[in-house]
Amino acid sequence: MPGVFLKNKTDKSFSKPTGLSSSYSEENKTVSTPPVQKLQELREKNKIALAGSGKEKRNKQKAGDRLTARERLNLLLDPGSFKEIDRFVTHRCTHFDMQKNHIAGDGVITGHGKINGKKVFVYSQDFTVFGGSMSRTQADKIIKIMDLALKNGAPIIGLKDSGGARIQEGVSSLGGYGDIMRKNVLLSGVVPQISAIMGPCAGGAVYSPALSDFIFMVKNSSYMFLTGPDVIKAVTHEEISKEDLGGSKTHTEKSGIAHFACQNDKQCLMMIRTLINFLPGNNLDDPPRQDCKDPIERRSEMLNHIIPEQAKKPYDIKTLIKEVVDDSFFLELKENFAPNIITGFARLNGYSVGIVANQPQVLAGCINISASIKASRFIRLCDCFNIPIVSFVDVPGFLPGTDQEHGAVITHGAKLLYAYAEARIPKITLITRKAYGGAYIVMGSKHLGGDINFAYPSAEIAVMGAEGAVNVIFRKQIQNSKSPDQERTKLTKEYETIFNNPYRAAELGYIDAVIEPSHTREQIIGALELLQNKREKALEKKHGNIPL
Repeated sequence: MPGVFLKNKTDKSFSKPTGLSSSYSEENKTVSTPPVQKLQELREKNKIALAGSGKEKRNKQKAGDRLTARERLNLLLDPGSFKEIDRFVTHRCTHFDMQKNHIAGDGVITGHGKINGKKVFVYSQDFTVFGGSMSRTQADKIIKIMDLALKNGAPIIGLKDSGGARIQEGVSSLGGYGDIMRKNVLLSGVVPQISAIMGPCAGGAVYSPALSDFIFMVKNSSYMFLTGPDVIKAVTHEEISKEDLGGSKTHTEKSGIAHFACQNDKQCLMMIRTLINFLPGNNLDDPPRQDCKDPIERRSEMLNHIIPEQAKKPYDIKTLIKEVVDDSFFLELKENFAPNIITGFARLNGYSVGIVANQPQVLAGCINISASIKASRFIRLCDCFNIPIVSFVDVPGFLPGTDQEHGAVITHGAKLLYAYAEARIPKITLITRKAYGGAYIVMGSKHLGGDINFAYPSAEIAVMGAEGAVNVIFRKQIQNSKSPDQERTKLTKEYETIFNNPYRAAELGYIDAVIEPSHTREQIIGALELLQNKREKALEKKHGNIPL
């Protein structure tokens, strides 16, 4: 090691170190191993700690496909890679006879390991020990492992299964929650934070997952809510089950809080392993690259026919995405929330990329409040961790309606605009068909800092659709015509010829190239290679004020 000089044992100057016990041997110049009883004591303590709360409680936990805290870690991490920290820590509470009940670890297992060879830091709450409840000591263990993740620039993964604050400790428990949440904020945008809800998560406990980058839930065995069904019934007289109030279906379809709903514990842990493959260890690292056997120049004639000739006919944008990315693999996030916009990870020539795409099959691809929130959060995540964004655009506008306007669609739409404009990662945009009005601007346009902007020949880039534009521009002419319908049809076709194509935008430099759809893969990969060393310095400021 640097700064350490070790003399050769055969050196005549080597002498007996001072301060050693009589166990030091002149013959072999080594220190004897610890006494057998010391080793036995250590082994016994480890055995007790690994036993946790006992076999009976572990068996109860495993009922219904639920794994124990240690089993979860063993499945999540590469075999043999887990190294535990703070195994022998116990709580310090002396109230309500708690001093008579100490269990090593105090309801959470912390440490580090590897996922596909990549270092990660982990903690797994053990519901069999005091219901996994948060004590001051448990909070300190979690904070320590979060600090280590920060110092080492590695992801932090929390497997949450807790009944909430440890009531016997009072405000000390609440203080622990608060300290963890502050640490979540400090780590935000520095290392990836992943929360897996694998049991109950209620009250103040829900805010740490909410501050994470990704949330996984398990169907029928995990839930999140601030106030439970009993409190709601007492206050509002509503009756609702835990599952309907805060289960995986609720949070992946209605609230949009969770990214994934998994069938069981095992699938949840395997999906976390898959996700980690797309993420860098920290904000200073480049996203990981894997070997790619899918040819860069692979062309797809199917893409030349994927856009319907009828402008109002839907198609599945996911088919296009999977046709373009490596090996057709696309990891979609929040699949069932705001399905009119698609977000997720894929690879192009082995490099991780974030995908944002309008979905013409849902609400014609219109942007609404939920879609704005979903996409803007994802874009900012990618920007934090240096993952390029590829946007596929087919958007007729923002969803009209009083519920949208009264729900502040202006503010929420501005979030999406802000996210694209703020992001300094490579931004590549492809307009496949419609790109109208403000929605054209918002979806990664050149005006918001798009680096390379492509369009298909089928692209329609305009203030609005041809029919709507004609009704505004030629209203009087149509009204005074002998045959208003024929006049409207004629004028609409003329407007489409002049404006509803990609070439006007290309003439102005707003579109860098109009490409043949079958060449999409090689064109996007070429743009990514061009932007590989992109550097864009932000203005000096504390932080912006994103519309929230």
